[in-house]
Amino acid sequence: MPAPTAPEDRQHMHHALRLARRGLGRTAPNPAVGCILVKGRHVVGRGWTAPGGRPHAETMALAQAGAAATGATAYVSLEPCSHHGETPPCADALIAAGVARVVVAMTDPDSRVDGQGLARLRDAGIGVDAGVLESTARDINAGFILHRTADRPLVTLKVASSMDGRIATASGESQWITGSEARASGHMLRATHDAILIGAGTAMADDPELTCRLPGLEPQSPTRVVLDRQLRLSLTGRMVRSAATTPLIIFADRACDPARRNALIDAGADVRHVTADDAERPDVGHVLHSLASSGITRLLVEGGGRVAASFLDAGLVDRVCWYRAGLVLGGAGLPALAALDDTTLADAPRFQRMTTIPLGDDLLETWRRQA
Repeated sequence: MPAPTAPEDRQHMHHALRLARRGLGRTAPNPAVGCILVKGRHVVGRGWTAPGGRPHAETMALAQAGAAATGATAYVSLEPCSHHGETPPCADALIAAGVARVVVAMTDPDSRVDGQGLARLRDAGIGVDAGVLESTARDINAGFILHRTADRPLVTLKVASSMDGRIATASGESQWITGSEARASGHMLRATHDAILIGAGTAMADDPELTCRLPGLEPQSPTRVVLDRQLRLSLTGRMVRSAATTPLIIFADRACDPARRNALIDAGADVRHVTADDAERPDVGHVLHSLASSGITRLLVEGGGRVAASFLDAGLVDRVCWYRAGLVLGGAGLPALAALDDTTLADAPRFQRMTTIPLGDDLLETWRRQA
């Protein structure tokens, strides 16, 4: 059996993982990594992956530590890279700085690394311990892992509904079912994802901008994605008007109106072709692979009910963030989910609850798909 992890190693790795979370939604296609350098009882350097993926967390921590890095222990939430990309390998930087020990939460699933960074450190005579708080690290970088191993982003389905799972009244009234604290949480959720997706029906009904409207976090607005096979999106709508400044990707049929397609492209939108599934819905698997090719590792699906059902039917929802308000709208209200394919209890999509958080009078339940 492996030796138990020392309490101080867990404490410092928790610190590194908190730093890693700061990069979520900002580092794609790179992972969000945190690193701290500890010498004696003092933290001499801290770093996390910068927006756009450069510089890496280790580089930032080493720069802050300077000469104090010699003989220090580095705690890194992901295995230091060992390949030459836009920057030299982080494993080499740690070796050159003279660190005495490196503690890693998880190995890097990227085939260019995948244990080679740890091997390089050991070959240099540096003590290496791996697997400290690994499950937490894997949860933080689930999108990066799926991008590297399944060629798709992590998919989080976000729903804001009444207690009985309704997202609007029978007449379509929906603003606001949840309160201000829940809505602020939803905008923070946008800031931690690389892209946000809705269907054409939701886009036409609500004319949303789909940006992050928390003070100071406006620059972290994700790429907007719309499933619009017939290109019904309004050329004067808020998303199209802002396409030149906040990226907008539209998935449409190959046979869509070329004049309308060109008008959207001229406005700054990226129009891509999408195939249809057996139910004549956009093939969401195709969509995810296309988004992955653009470096997107974390996708937030916000609506509507048919889009959510498409991802659930395809088995492509990894997490659910369900905001539930303390009101009841009844059977005439608009359901959060459209009908799923014929299913039994045995093969219904199942999720494991991760957290339940009160937000004012509302509740946020976060679920993870069961393996």
